[in-house]
Amino acid sequence: MLNGLFDLHIRLDRIDKNTDPLVALDAMIDWDAFRPALETLRDKPRKSNAGAKGYDVVLKFKALILQSLYNLSDEQLEYQILDRLSFSRFLGIDLGGKVPDFTTIWLFREALTRRGLERKLFEQFDGFLRDNGFVARKGQIVDASIIQVPIQRNSRKENEQIKQGNADEVRKDWSKSKSAQKDTDARWTKKNGKPYFGYKNHVQTDVKYKFVRDYAVTDASVHDSQVFIELLDPENTSADVFADSAYRSAETLGHLDLLWYREHLQRKGHRGRPLSSWEKQGNHTRSKTRSRVEHIFGIQAMKMGDTILRCIGLVRARCKIGLRNLAYNLDRYAMLRTTKG
Repeated sequence: MLNGLFDLHIRLDRIDKNTDPLVALDAMIDWDAFRPALETLRDKPRKSNAGAKGYDVVLKFKALILQSLYNLSDEQLEYQILDRLSFSRFLGIDLGGKVPDFTTIWLFREALTRRGLERKLFEQFDGFLRDNGFVARKGQIVDASIIQVPIQRNSRKENEQIKQGNADEVRKDWSKSKSAQKDTDARWTKKNGKPYFGYKNHVQTDVKYKFVRDYAVTDASVHDSQVFIELLDPENTSADVFADSAYRSAETLGHLDLLWYREHLQRKGHRGRPLSSWEKQGNHTRSKTRSRVEHIFGIQAMKMGDTILRCIGLVRARCKIGLRNLAYNLDRYAMLRTTKG
C-alpha cells in the first residue's frame, strides 16, 4: 500500500493530540545555547569538505537527553529513534534522514565524559534558569539517592583488595576484556537493612521551583552527610535548609550555625530516648517541605529508571547521573513554562 502525501503529518497530528511531551521540551529549550560548549568536543577540525559530514553536536546532545529521560541503552536509543516518529521529530530527523548509530552515541558520550562537560552544561542551564526568573527561593533541600549498578562477581580476596584501594593491583591479574567490564569504583551500602551496590546521587534542590541546583556523585558507601555542606547554595533567597535525620549531627549543626543557615533537619529517636510529641510534630511539619526532593527521585526512578545504571566506573557514572539531573531540569523547566503559558 502506497503512503499518501500527508500520511506522516496526519500521524504526527494524532501524536500531538495525545500530548507529546517532547514537543513542549523542544519548543521551550534554546538548544543552540549549548552549542559553543559542545563544539569543544571536536578534537580535530575538518581538513576538507570531502566525505560525509559528522552528525551535528546539538543533535547528539539531544539524543543523550532522550536517553536520560527514557533510560535507554545506546542500542535501544538507536532503535527508538528509528522506530518512533516523536523521537525523530525531536531530533529534527526526517524519514529519509540519517540516524546516528549506537557507536556514534557511545563515542560522543565518552568524549563528553573525558572533558567532564556534563557539569559545565548543567551549570550553564542553572545560570539560564536564574537569569530568566527561576532564582532559587524559599530554602533548599538536600538528599541522596542510591543508584545501583550490576553486582560484580569477584573473589573474596579481590573484593578485600579493592576495598583497601588496591584495585590497580587486582586488575593486573585480569585480561583486558575482563578489566573493561569490571567496576572497581562502586561500593556496597545498606538502607533500611537492605544491601545495595553502586553509587549515590547527592542533590540540592530549591523549595519553590524544585530544580536540582547542585549535585555530587560518589560511591554508595559515602555517608550522605559527607557532601552536605558543599552542596548548599548561598544564593538561595532563604536561609532555611531541610534534610532528613541522616544529616543531623553536632558537627553539621555547628557548620550550619556558622554559615547563618536555619536548620530544619529531621530528628531521630534512640533506644531509651524516644521522640517527644513535640519532636514528632516538628518532623511531620518539616516532612511536608522535605518531601519535595522525593518527588525528584520518584520521577527519576519511574520515568528515567535510575534504579540500575549500566556503565563502568565512577567517571562514567558521574557523567550519566549528571546528564540525568540536567535532563530532569530541562523537562521541569519545559513543564513550568507550559503551565504558566
